[in-house]
Amino acid sequence: RSRRQRQMCIRDRDLFGFCFETILKSLGLNTFKSSDCVKIDSFTESNLIKFLIISLLGFLSVISQSQAQYPEKPITMVIPLGPGGSHDLNARVFTSIVPQYLGNAIIVKLVPGASGQTGTAMVAQAKPDGYTLLFTHNYIDQLQQHVKKLPYNPLKDFKAVARMNYSAACMIVRSDSKHKTLKSLFDEAKSSKGKMKLGHSGMWGATMVPMAQILSWAKVQVNLTPFKGGGPSMQGLLSGDVEAILQFPSGINAQGDKVRTLACGAKEKSLGNPPVLSDLGFPGQIGYMDRIILAPAGTPDDRIKILQSALSKLKDDKTFKKFMKRLGENTAYMLSLIH
Repeated sequence: RSRRQRQMCIRDRDLFGFCFETILKSLGLNTFKSSDCVKIDSFTESNLIKFLIISLLGFLSVISQSQAQYPEKPITMVIPLGPGGSHDLNARVFTSIVPQYLGNAIIVKLVPGASGQTGTAMVAQAKPDGYTLLFTHNYIDQLQQHVKKLPYNPLKDFKAVARMNYSAACMIVRSDSKHKTLKSLFDEAKSSKGKMKLGHSGMWGATMVPMAQILSWAKVQVNLTPFKGGGPSMQGLLSGDVEAILQFPSGINAQGDKVRTLACGAKEKSLGNPPVLSDLGFPGQIGYMDRIILAPAGTPDDRIKILQSALSKLKDDKTFKKFMKRLGENTAYMLSLIH
């Protein structure tokens, strides 16, 4: 069949004609009613078909991209602390299970430094598209702003996703330590006149503040040594750099019989029910660390809700509950309200 110029009649019930009409209008080539006949004399039949196919493929591509389901690729979750701490241990559990509910992976990225500020600032400056999250805690998120000048605004630069759980800290020593009670530890600390070294997870971090509360109550002066998170502080204890540290249940259970727990801020069945500080005379509570997930401000609410939906399913997941029990941590999930 030879190429020749033809007439084409576009009718309102003709789907092909309707698509062609729409394309012509978008190009400004013609305006007409759908019941009219349109004469096409600028294209040969074969060129016209090629034009329509290319246009249709482009149109379908735009629709496909606009309807793609978040997340289309792995999500990076920054932990602003060193390896081996309770955040790292908790994150390894839930990020290994949540992909079946989320549809894609969450990759843990440890970014310690400047008492948590380095990793936190990285997320604050990230593109608010739901592909960069922050797994932090309430001491970094809410306390530091009152005692330090920060390179971000915790109240304005982030949007809350969820609290995964919470923990109270415990005082621990190495298992070969001569100290079997908190009183024994503090008696030696007093006699050392400030020379005994105790470690914490970083300036204004999750174990520094409780440690300061306990020492103030006991009227003990020590040499406090900061580390870049709970994991590094544990390594400092095991290597003998410090005599004792505060640590959370998951970090303690991970060490097995290498450490001994002297007292905790709350009842800890997974640790063998060591003494609770309040039972030893400590007034009030040393506070809990809330493990929270934040997203950069401006992250779309619909993507936050997708994350929340996937994370909330973990509380009923048998595998998740089993692994969290092994860590000695609770599963007190709490989502953030989106306004």
